[in-house]
Amino acid sequence: MRGWVEELYDATLKAIADEVRRTALRRAVESYVANKRRALSKLPHLKSLALEVRSIKEHSIERMEELVKEASDAIRDCNGYAYIAKSAEEARKIIAKIIGEDKLIVKSKSLTCEEIELREYLEEKAYCKVIETDLGEFIIQIRREKPTHIINPSIHVPREEVAKTFSKLVGKEIPSDVSTLVSFARNYLREYFIKADAGISGANVVAAQTGTIFILENEGNARFSTNAPPIHVCVVGYEKVVPTLSDAFKIIEVLPAYATGVLMPSYVSMITGPSKTADIEKRLVYGAHGPKELHVVFLDNGRSEMAKHPIFKEALYCIRCGGCLYECPIYRILNGTFGHNYFGGIGSIWTAYTRGFDKALFAYMCTCCGRCRELCPLKIDIPKLVETLKAELYKLGFKHPKAEMFLNNIASRGNPWGEPREIRDQIIGG
Repeated sequence: MRGWVEELYDATLKAIADEVRRTALRRAVESYVANKRRALSKLPHLKSLALEVRSIKEHSIERMEELVKEASDAIRDCNGYAYIAKSAEEARKIIAKIIGEDKLIVKSKSLTCEEIELREYLEEKAYCKVIETDLGEFIIQIRREKPTHIINPSIHVPREEVAKTFSKLVGKEIPSDVSTLVSFARNYLREYFIKADAGISGANVVAAQTGTIFILENEGNARFSTNAPPIHVCVVGYEKVVPTLSDAFKIIEVLPAYATGVLMPSYVSMITGPSKTADIEKRLVYGAHGPKELHVVFLDNGRSEMAKHPIFKEALYCIRCGGCLYECPIYRILNGTFGHNYFGGIGSIWTAYTRGFDKALFAYMCTCCGRCRELCPLKIDIPKLVETLKAELYKLGFKHPKAEMFLNNIASRGNPWGEPREIRDQIIGG
């Protein structure tokens, strides 16, 4: 019977050998690093503002469940609906009940929805047709693949392969020019926004005081998905809630430069309740040009437990810029295959709490070099988190044979290699 070590080893070799992914990732990394450097040179104050954001997150995580309740009450006061889902299964069932069966759904990019495998559930259990409208998500949906990055899910697919994918979809040749590929996706997806029964989104941050949802994007698809259909369902992790609008705006200001290397995204949507008007006799009526209904599902799914841990709670400070992944040498070597829906060192912590510790074994791929910690805008000590996770995995019986050997050798011989101390002294002494 094959063990987890062999499976991890085989997956590593397969990832390293994938030249197509290597090409795509190299192009993406080069572009990201240059763009981020340029953005930060124009906005030097972001480094100090990011530390202020860290303080906001520290304070918010301490009051996480209280803030979720406050946000829920504010959303209901604005004629929206708010729900608390303790688990992924509970969230999926709530959303399926809201939308119903056999519906057409347009969905914008959402890491939280990916976490609970929402699209797959709605397709298989509720018989819905779910269309991913973010270009990257659209590409990997057609290819039946999983994302490889939290911000840019299809960075592992070079333009030549995207052209082949689109060509196969419509039965005619689509050129591999990037502008042509984007235009194709724009035209193909346009009709779905208007015909959809419901739109699903995530959120970058929520202000508890007003119940305001913030969504950042460049493509404009999230605005269509959350504005055109009659029902908008937003899925939000507990950790995204902060006390005030002012707190939320600070996160919005920091995130773009570190996430995609832009000064500010093309669109920042602020949604506070469903659409409404009072233009006739000042009588307030809900359901104008935008959605008639707003449903916000706040997801726990392990976050409360993470918040109780003195070390792991720091992972909840993450604002999901994804910069640590592009800068991670192991992520680059493995061509993006360094996790499930959460990636890299920080992703191993998130995977442990949202999917189970036995699914977070890719933590052993992390060398804890510390590059992520140095480049994280909030200075999250990811190496410390990963080392703590490895210790927990060790207690659970996931002991890497070589690590076990090194540990025994250090205990018995004073060095990892098991050689007598006098021989080691001779070698070191020359």
